[in-house]
Amino acid sequence: MSDNRPGLPHLPDDLAPDGGVRRVRGNDYRVLQPPEQFTPELRVSVVIPAYGAQDKLDLVLQGLARQTYPAALTEIIVVDNGTSPPLRLPGGTAARLVVCDKPGRACARNTGLAEATGDVIFWLDSDVVLTPGAIEAHMRWHHTAPYLSVTSYIRFTEAPLPGELPGDLEAAFEPAAPHAWLVDLVERTDGLTSNSPRPFSLHVGGATSVNAGLVQVAGPMDDDLIVGQDTEMGFRLYQAGAVFIPEPRARAYHLGPTMRMRQQKSIDRVSHAFVADRIPAYQWLRTHPTRGWQVPYVTAVIDGTAGYEAVRAGVDALLASTVADLTVVVVGPWDTLDPDRRAPLKDPDLDLVLVHGHYEHESRVRLATEEEVDPRVPFVFRLPAGWTPGEDSLAVLLDLARTEGLGLIEVALDEPAGPADAEVARLERVSSFARARLVARPGEPLDDAVAAVAGVQRVDGDQHAFTREPAQPVGRRSAYKARIAAKAEAARLAKESERLRAQVTKWRDEAARWRKSTVELRREVGTLRRELYTAQKTQRATRTTLAGSVRRAIGKRLRG
Repeated sequence: MSDNRPGLPHLPDDLAPDGGVRRVRGNDYRVLQPPEQFTPELRVSVVIPAYGAQDKLDLVLQGLARQTYPAALTEIIVVDNGTSPPLRLPGGTAARLVVCDKPGRACARNTGLAEATGDVIFWLDSDVVLTPGAIEAHMRWHHTAPYLSVTSYIRFTEAPLPGELPGDLEAAFEPAAPHAWLVDLVERTDGLTSNSPRPFSLHVGGATSVNAGLVQVAGPMDDDLIVGQDTEMGFRLYQAGAVFIPEPRARAYHLGPTMRMRQQKSIDRVSHAFVADRIPAYQWLRTHPTRGWQVPYVTAVIDGTAGYEAVRAGVDALLASTVADLTVVVVGPWDTLDPDRRAPLKDPDLDLVLVHGHYEHESRVRLATEEEVDPRVPFVFRLPAGWTPGEDSLAVLLDLARTEGLGLIEVALDEPAGPADAEVARLERVSSFARARLVARPGEPLDDAVAAVAGVQRVDGDQHAFTREPAQPVGRRSAYKARIAAKAEAARLAKESERLRAQVTKWRDEAARWRKSTVELRREVGTLRRELYTAQKTQRATRTTLAGSVRRAIGKRLRG
């Protein structure tokens, strides 16, 4: 069974036992269990951006000629990114050569992507030599599910370049250094199968494959970025529902160190300046407490037709939330408004006019005629108009979603006739809903598919400070004051702790002196006791001698 509708990944014939596409919860791809033996059906396009280094490119192409995956299903596209003199293809290669004059690896990759016809896109750098079974190891995974991104294990060699690629790559290129950052990431997250917050970081372009349908949904590489294009595209793939897999049997050798390895701090400095605006998941780069970003972390959606007071209560509460990285979309027929200048108070659309006028120039509010949410936004929060979340309500829900890896949190607001009729607010993880759309079976509610791939939880609105009563927003200033007070209290406690530690140290010193004095006193008492004993002994001897002398004298007198 295949579904090749535009914008959807190719669906393989290898389906789940119940006839649906195999499902992965979170990033725990271990449930897929690709077979050792499989019938290759999917076509793979290997896209190689290249600039100079003809000798390395020749070795890379020789490595591709040795792949065990069928050549008839393999397309190789080399993109010359303006080399002078131009690059050439060695005789006998099956590769095609295209030219991209616009500089930049992202531009070259996008040129190759536009030429690619495969079901899977394999990004390969022009200085990375694949071991013979690498592509087959990738494609084994892609035959099990249509939403995967697979990355090879790359080792970095500084061995002299051979004129021809030797048969034994390990003997020729070892000793080589592992991709330490990737290995550390994989080990820290149990192979990315735990609740890893950023599995998309695995999407590195040196030797990574992605389902072509996912690339079509996510879009091409961002050629406005100077560096970090691989990670930024990996984030968009994640938002589109991708699962990221490190494959240790897909091995490769990088011919020499990378630019990042040589200039790590400089690369990070440039990368962080740009990706912070585009990847909301990198919250640690968004340290400014109030500024806006190209892609917000949360977009809230409210029905703008529910009445001016009701809409304003919800929007103002959200704007005053402790979650500053947020935008609000207010949906209504704004394009139909024609305010009545003669009798404005009798205008049947007066409430819409008021909402429009109140938020038209608010930078964090977008007035849209239909729901518009950037697919790169990690979370969408749907709030029924008339309900007011507490200042920290949204932050608490986000913490719960992140901690539990949930795809959906429903907030029960009002239950007039039981849970089935409850009015609810919804916090939706965009990547989970994207995955759910890929795996949902015909007629299956989308929320049920979300529960299978991420998890759904229902919470009580009262316990999370949701109310119908409009509140005077205090917002981040209140949070700021609370933080300042908390910092002052922490400083006071730290100072008090330091004082107590100093007091304890003083007491310890005094106790040590007392112990020393006690020992000395014990010694003095012992000496005095010995002296007293000697004196008493001498005294007793003297008394005995004196008594004897007196008795003798008295006896002598009596006899005389």
